[in-house]
Amino acid sequence: QVQVVESGGGTAQAGGSLSLSCTTSKRTSSNNAMSWFRQAPGKEREFVATISWRGGNAFYLDSVQGRFTISRDTGKNMVYLQMNELKPEDTAIYYCAIARSSFGSRRLEDYQYWGQGTQVTVSS
Repeated sequence: QVQVVESGGGTAQAGGSLSLSCTTSKRTSSNNAMSWFRQAPGKEREFVATISWRGGNAFYLDSVQGRFTISRDTGKNMVYLQMNELKPEDTAIYYCAIARSSFGSRRLEDYQYWGQGTQVTVSS
């Protein structure tokens, strides 16, 4: 059974930083793009960042571009999200997801496996 587990959430002040990690089952993640999504209270789940399976291509939600960095270590079956210059509007549950293909997507339906999420809270 595929497992996707996020860690590293917590609370930060505006302008601060947090780092998220995601570990996945090796058998399913070695050729798949990996992404981060988030869902704020009362809002729909939205795309945040994605990285191709080789790690060479990444793209971001416009509002986090330049502040967040996604990376992966395929050998360790890990994907990371470094979040800098945090803003209160970044407050959400952050989810790690495994894409159905080797290329990332902004669409939820293009993802096959999801983690349970980790809470990120940014205070002003």
